[in-house]
Amino acid sequence: MNTTAPTTNDPIEAEALRLLRLLIHVECSTGRKWNIETCREIAPLTLEINQLKKEKNAVILTHSYVEPEVIYGVGDFKGDSYYLADQARQANAEVIVFAGVVFMAETAKILSPDALVVVPDRDSGCSLADSLSGEDVRKLKALYPKAAVVCYINCTADVKAESDVCVTSSNVYDIVAGLPEKQILFVPDRLMADNIRKELINREIDKEIISSDGTCVVHEEFTVEQIEEARKTFPGLKIVAHPECTQEVAAAVDYLGSTSEMMKYVKTTEAPYFLMLTECGLVSRLAIEDPEKNFIGGCRLCPYMKMNSLLKIRDALLEPKPEQIIMLEEDLSKRALGCIERMFELAN
Repeated sequence: MNTTAPTTNDPIEAEALRLLRLLIHVECSTGRKWNIETCREIAPLTLEINQLKKEKNAVILTHSYVEPEVIYGVGDFKGDSYYLADQARQANAEVIVFAGVVFMAETAKILSPDALVVVPDRDSGCSLADSLSGEDVRKLKALYPKAAVVCYINCTADVKAESDVCVTSSNVYDIVAGLPEKQILFVPDRLMADNIRKELINREIDKEIISSDGTCVVHEEFTVEQIEEARKTFPGLKIVAHPECTQEVAAAVDYLGSTSEMMKYVKTTEAPYFLMLTECGLVSRLAIEDPEKNFIGGCRLCPYMKMNSLLKIRDALLEPKPEQIIMLEEDLSKRALGCIERMFELAN
């Protein structure tokens, strides 16, 4: 289909054509096909949101797992947790709308305390973040007083406030390896802790990794059997996974990495097919940005990320409800900031 935009003075038609050039390569999570008619339906909303951003000096941070019409329709920055946290730190905006999940918006508020930070849907939680509280961390610290407390960024602000350093899936191995403490209390992801143990053994680094019991509802579902069946069906297939998967799955794939690292691997690797063992939003981004690649089914939807929508973003910009506004106690925010800033320091 030729999607070259003809000359038009109709702003809605121009916006619909802009959206079509991007979204024609993907489906949304409901299976909806993007064509000129469906793009015309959302064009007035994306135009309104983008105008509201100018009026309110707002930026919209979009995680790679949210719907593509949000990322490419109204997002100012798109990426994984580390990248978006860095953008929140640098944001010169009065309003930050975080299209992701609540713990990410908390991180943005910690890093930009003077901005009004809002979430489109307050129920957009995270199975990892919801698995552990600050009080739980304090109890674990009492049991392991000599341990360095390392929190995966997928946790609440009160967990960050009780931790020594925050990490993401892109920097976790190097940061943990470089800590002086031998004993590491890693929270809240049990499966990532398993993968950290294995990687440190491979690096011949002697650490004791103690973990809590949280898991990701998306990444814990992938299996070795799924991988084996896919390889039989698609010769030459490359399989990519996230370290939130099980250790068995991690050992069976061709590449294990963070969201941004997985994207880079696919874009720079030649293969007839790819299987992405992660959230489906990443497959949508790759289909848009590298449409020549072929992806087979297998990704999973995050029910929390899919709570974000254009309509909710518009409403949060127009007049946010109290539950959409991220508020943190000053002392807690300061302690959590120290944990995050140490991550930036060690990662750089």
